[in-house]
Amino acid sequence: MSTDQAVIDRITRAQDKHTEALLRLPNVIGTALGVKMVNDEPTGDLALVVLVRHKVPLESLKPNERIPATLDGVPVDVQEVGDVLAF
Repeated sequence: MSTDQAVIDRITRAQDKHTEALLRLPNVIGTALGVKMVNDEPTGDLALVVLVRHKVPLESLKPNERIPATLDGVPVDVQEVGDVLAF
């Protein structure tokens, strides 16, 4: 996994810039700097992770409701986490 500080800084800047807009999308409950997952397996690559309650088929979303694959050149990974409850 890359822990290159320049990569971390670039992802953090994209997160800071886009989180507010991402949180307005359906099912989005948060963002994080994390590891990109493919088929529930970590790839070892860092990404801007968008946390959603549940994933829905892309075709059921309006174009303006879709989470982009990249933001400012940073890879984006959508991860389903369900409902998060704080105590």
